[in-house]
Amino acid sequence: MMPAAWVRFGRVLLAAMATLGVVLAPSVAQAMEIALPAARLGAASAVAGLYAAFCGAIILVHRRRRLRASAAAAAMASGDGEVLLVAFASQTGLAEQLAWQTAQAVKEAGSGVRILPLDEVDEAQLAAASRALLVVSTTGEGDAPDNAIGFARAMMGAPQSLGHLGYGMLALGDRSYDGFCAFGHRMEGWLRSAGAQPLFDMIEVDNGDGDALRRWQHHIGVLSGNDDMPDWVSPRYENWTLKARQRLNAGSPGDPAYHIVLTPPDAGATWQAGDIAEISPRNSDEDVTAYFSALGLDDREVTLADGTRQPLRDVLASSVLPCGGDPAAVQGLTADDLAVGLKPLPHREYSIASVPADGDVELVVRQMAHPDGRLGHGSGWLTAHAPVGATVALRVRANRSFHGPADDCPMILIGNGTGIAGLRSHLRERILAGRAANWLIFGERTQAHDFHFRAELERQAAHGHLRISTAFSRDQAVRIYVQDVLRSEAAELREWVARGAAIYVCGSLQGMAAGVDAALDDILGPDQLEYLRTTGRYRRDVY
Repeated sequence: MMPAAWVRFGRVLLAAMATLGVVLAPSVAQAMEIALPAARLGAASAVAGLYAAFCGAIILVHRRRRLRASAAAAAMASGDGEVLLVAFASQTGLAEQLAWQTAQAVKEAGSGVRILPLDEVDEAQLAAASRALLVVSTTGEGDAPDNAIGFARAMMGAPQSLGHLGYGMLALGDRSYDGFCAFGHRMEGWLRSAGAQPLFDMIEVDNGDGDALRRWQHHIGVLSGNDDMPDWVSPRYENWTLKARQRLNAGSPGDPAYHIVLTPPDAGATWQAGDIAEISPRNSDEDVTAYFSALGLDDREVTLADGTRQPLRDVLASSVLPCGGDPAAVQGLTADDLAVGLKPLPHREYSIASVPADGDVELVVRQMAHPDGRLGHGSGWLTAHAPVGATVALRVRANRSFHGPADDCPMILIGNGTGIAGLRSHLRERILAGRAANWLIFGERTQAHDFHFRAELERQAAHGHLRISTAFSRDQAVRIYVQDVLRSEAAELREWVARGAAIYVCGSLQGMAAGVDAALDDILGPDQLEYLRTTGRYRRDVY
């Protein structure tokens, strides 16, 4: 009789094959279940043959899966204009899943997408792409996933010229390992050395952390224009109170910017400088009422897709309004039919401009408008639609990548526009801690109308807590920006860095962030700038 261990092994193989949908000839299957001649050599040969068949079956299944994935990717690539490359390096399947979700979100915005495992990305595909989104995991103690090893050897092991490429990277890892997101960091270092430019700073994900995934989704929405996609992972909000709202830039040639003050539901709320406020926005009462009029209905409870029931007014207030916001297009629908198709409004996020000692979360929000004049979901809710005293669903999210230095090193804070929010929180935190070596380099349109928090900042400077340099682009015939200030004060900048200064940048990704990065590269040199980046002394919160 065959030894029991061989029989158990054969049964395991049969079960695995059945899971994969592999069917063996009856005679072969029977050979794994019944007694065979006692000779061990014959038994070993039979099992070896079955194992070879099993391996062949796995290869066949993987080949079929890859063919199906290639067909799906080809269908995904159909779209207008530029085809964006989405590539993934996945060991357990999570990176692949997130890459497909990313590609689908871009596709829904009307753009063409090409999605590939990293080992199918070659030099020609990188040369043809102007933008790429990369979802890469790390396995073991900092190793590349199996489907990225070939790419790492062939592509990352040789010099490349990728100055034409803008990229965004989602790096998956586990902080319990020393090499947290190591392959993602290694790949980003290679991209930067090849001249590629980040579309936004790399996002690290610790064990599928929902905060980081929402951050990635936010950037994908901004990048693609698909800012109405529901959150992949829904946060748990608390009810805060809109305490105050004041326009900061009356008379400015730019869009209105508002100082928003929100009071927590209890006195125990806490956060650090650099953290983010996630807001769940709502539609205006006027827009919701227009849909009621179009339906000819009073408020009533409706059944949602998940079977729960809620008042229709609440559902409409918290959902993406259908038909492009045109209530006339829903005439003839029943209230239940309308409710089932609604998608929840996605969250919006803002840099916090205050510290817990202030008692409230303060924001600086630029009012954004669509071409038809409708205000954006988040900025419209906070700057116009929500009355003072209203409840605002808010969640504070830790943003470790923009927390301040642990030591008492000097700090250079660079930003423009509403980016003053993230810089202001750091200044307030440092001044409270008695750290006075602070240099703010701030840019906006006009000094008269856009110097946000001017009195406060000048008071801090008068007390010796702050050095201020400004760039107001519209106040002279030749436009001046923060990167121009950096170059004009290059010697002072080098001296601060030599004293161990950290450089923090907050504000717009387009224009400002890239310009600052280029100026720092010229002033400090690429090697020193990369050293500051890898040691955490050069950090950015840009959007």
